[in-house]
Amino acid sequence: MAGNAETPDWDFVFQFVSEPLEFDIGSAVEKPVAERTEPPVGNVLGQVPTPPESFTSSPSDSPPDENTLVSVSTTFFPGAQLHALPPDLVLLSSDSVFFYVHLHILLAASENNFSSLLPPSPRTDPGSVGPVVPLPESSVELNIVLHAIYDMSCSHYSPSFEAIVSALSVMDAYGISVKKYVARSTPLYNLLLCHAPIYPLELYALAASHDLYDLAVPTSSHLLSFSLASLTDDMVDRIGPRYLKRLFFLHFGRSDALKRLLLPPPHPHPPTVSCDFTEQKKLTRAWALASAYLAWDARPDLSTSTIESALAPLGEQLSCEQCKLALHERLKTLIVQWSVVKRTI
Repeated sequence: MAGNAETPDWDFVFQFVSEPLEFDIGSAVEKPVAERTEPPVGNVLGQVPTPPESFTSSPSDSPPDENTLVSVSTTFFPGAQLHALPPDLVLLSSDSVFFYVHLHILLAASENNFSSLLPPSPRTDPGSVGPVVPLPESSVELNIVLHAIYDMSCSHYSPSFEAIVSALSVMDAYGISVKKYVARSTPLYNLLLCHAPIYPLELYALAASHDLYDLAVPTSSHLLSFSLASLTDDMVDRIGPRYLKRLFFLHFGRSDALKRLLLPPPHPHPPTVSCDFTEQKKLTRAWALASAYLAWDARPDLSTSTIESALAPLGEQLSCEQCKLALHERLKTLIVQWSVVKRTI
């Protein structure tokens, strides 16, 4: 028998009847394939891998796969208790994540019945979680939309700015009012505003395209250093004429205001023995030259520290204490006036 070519490899056979190996990780014990009777269930980050009722069985010609895992939203799962009533509808994203939601909440939020995809009424079968409605959106987009509808923040998921922009387009398609759910102080409004320092132009264009004035106003302050000459045709189309006009007026208005504020020289003091009006003209000429330098390239984002560093050194060339005091008072007034000039549209 030992020399027979048909003799089985006994080492290979014995591995299925020997004692299972123990692993160090979590003291887990790996069973042989023949002894696996239940699918592995992983409750990761609060996920409840419970499929909807219609997914608990397979067609007769396709036996159920015991090792199949079901991905369920970590926020919208059967026992989430987001509402006094249990969920009666299941949304399935394009990447196969289940969201257990309430039909009446979605119907109240949508003006077109989620593009006519939702059933007219929930199922009344005892113990049923409702029908499953597959949607073409990804779980990331759907997660943002549902958090907005339920008036919850999804910031702990750290969605990207691009994902939020895409989610707003989804809301438009499903008849969900973007102006309502991105109104001032809403969770989605606050989340979008966090991206203003990094994506000021993109966020301003997004606010303009949806006429979100309350979002465009604080975002515009981050565009003071932006060169309007670098606007592309595509970005101009996205912003539109009304909000583009407001942005231009903001830039031009601040530049003109700076020039007006720089124009008056320090107020002269009564002539003295050592400093008459002729001597004080030196300070007036020096102020005019320094202020002209700032006004030549008057930028809407000019900082007060830049103004101070350009004009304060004029006092080093003065010997009259009254002239130094006049320069100091004029500079202080200029900085205060510039700091209160409107910084938003």
